[in-house]
Amino acid sequence: MKKQVTFFPNCKKCKTPTGAATVDEPITLTLKFTRPQNPSDVYLVLTKDGEDPVRYAMNLVKDEDNEYTYTITVKVTTAGLYFYHFDITNEEQVYRVGSDVDLNALLGKGGDWQLTVTSDDAQKPTALDGGVMYEIMPDRFFIGGERLKTKPYGVYREDWGGIPEFRADADGKVRNEDFFGGNIKGIIKKLTYLKNLGVTCICLTPIFEAHSNHKYDPGNYMRVDSDFGTADDLKDLIKKAAKRGISVIVDGVFSHTGDDSIYFNKYGNYDGAGAYRSVKSPYYSWYKFKNYPDEYECRYNIDIMPDTDCDNAMFGEFVAGAEGVIRTWTRLGLGGWRLDVCEQLSDEFIARCVAAAKKENPDAVVYGEVFMDASNMVVDGNRRCFVANGKLDSVTNYPFKEDILNFVRCGDSNRLNNTVGFVVNNYPAHAVNSLMNVLGNHDTARLMTVLGDNGAIGCREDKAYAEVKNKEQAAELVKLASALQYTLPGVPCVYYGDEVGMEGFEDPFNRKCYPWGGGDKQLLRWYKKLGGIRKAEREVFARGRYKAIDTESGVMYFARKTEKETVYVVVNNSGSDYTPATDGKDYTDLFTYKPFGGTVKDKGVAIFKATAETVFPEKPAKK
Repeated sequence: MKKQVTFFPNCKKCKTPTGAATVDEPITLTLKFTRPQNPSDVYLVLTKDGEDPVRYAMNLVKDEDNEYTYTITVKVTTAGLYFYHFDITNEEQVYRVGSDVDLNALLGKGGDWQLTVTSDDAQKPTALDGGVMYEIMPDRFFIGGERLKTKPYGVYREDWGGIPEFRADADGKVRNEDFFGGNIKGIIKKLTYLKNLGVTCICLTPIFEAHSNHKYDPGNYMRVDSDFGTADDLKDLIKKAAKRGISVIVDGVFSHTGDDSIYFNKYGNYDGAGAYRSVKSPYYSWYKFKNYPDEYECRYNIDIMPDTDCDNAMFGEFVAGAEGVIRTWTRLGLGGWRLDVCEQLSDEFIARCVAAAKKENPDAVVYGEVFMDASNMVVDGNRRCFVANGKLDSVTNYPFKEDILNFVRCGDSNRLNNTVGFVVNNYPAHAVNSLMNVLGNHDTARLMTVLGDNGAIGCREDKAYAEVKNKEQAAELVKLASALQYTLPGVPCVYYGDEVGMEGFEDPFNRKCYPWGGGDKQLLRWYKKLGGIRKAEREVFARGRYKAIDTESGVMYFARKTEKETVYVVVNNSGSDYTPATDGKDYTDLFTYKPFGGTVKDKGVAIFKATAETVFPEKPAKK
């Protein structure tokens, strides 16, 4: 049977709508038998997660070629996660047709395909679709104006570009108390650089008052960290960035605070009694004490980051209430938020954060840090869907990251195409188009380091001083990876400095200072070209449907299609030259705006479009 049935859920001939559906939307599923054969019965078997399966008889349609097609249209009346397969009876045998059969199918639950049904009435596009994001750690980006040095315990470094402190102290802890001086005014001074790179959104790692240099240990959510500047500086950044068509979103860390915070106040550095110092503290109920005061739940078992109870009413109001953290800062003009470690936040808390941001700015975009499939992730034994029913706009797209890097290293294009397929199938369209496509960030090793030869690496001392030995070859692979990051569904999010080939293993070596005046200039030009192509073709990259054309043997050849136009992408990691099959039209190379040559060299990239659909950039007027 498996060679006689055609079904692929991302094909409109097999399923409409493709991807997720909304409540009460007609969903049509079609099976075609590719040989003349007439099964006696064909059933759709649809199961809501956690409930019993329901069987629906499909209807026979016999086409002019004497082939048999079975179809059914259903409406799902309640939102949720569903799984489905087909039962086919032929010659008194029942065949199950699901994702475990060789039909180019997508991974779901067991041998089933997934169907996400959402109650969202208006899955509207976000302001970031088709753009380019850029993640900045303020302390390591650029020093603007007079350097701020406000931490009495701080080690204020004068060696911009030096290796961040990584050695543990006498207590066995890395304190993260060394500061290089980057600040908000420094980002303002580099807005023209970001504009020229094609950036349309700056994503800031935490900027609120905290003990550490990375600020993932919040000390006071209502203050900009004094080493970074002031609330007025943040307003100035938002205003001046907006004039360049750039929005600003910030990292919201609500699953935990710092122990050195106004809320926990373990060391008595703040006025008033924090939760650690008194059970009568207004913040006591925010935390999860096991044996008061020294035993409490904390992030990654690191005691400087005590966990919060996001379902505590007082904490929820403090974060998402009318005068809470999210609404207060969004009023300044923020374009949105990234919620850290979403699997530790409840669905109710996430929905409230999203509603709070959109109350102040209806166009605000709220992302969640999610490391797996955000539509069906199992957390503590419970199924979670983060991208439907009033929750997040979209998520950090780690599934793409892992398989883009795998493709670049190993040439496994089939696996990457399947990963793109399951994300497109499982997520609502608005979440797909807004995906935060990361290849590296503050939590992961640098892209050049991952793709390069670093020699024999053992201890952290080795990692601190390691350098990529084959920089030219590694940069070539970075180009392949970034081409996919910029052209697959979603929004590329470039980690500051990746565009000039910065190197470094995991934290803190991936958090060095931006090498202004240095770095790989050729790679920088490449990223600018990619940004220019996204700008010129923003609509097709914002909402264009992904269609795989050839994803075999180390080649990713696909199209992004809207009703009006199509952009074609070839990323060749096959080991030899590749000539993509086309339909005989004239095509234009979008890197050069010259005729497309038709052949893509090994380790090469082509992005092209039918010449008849191409809008050529205006030539500058002669002086």
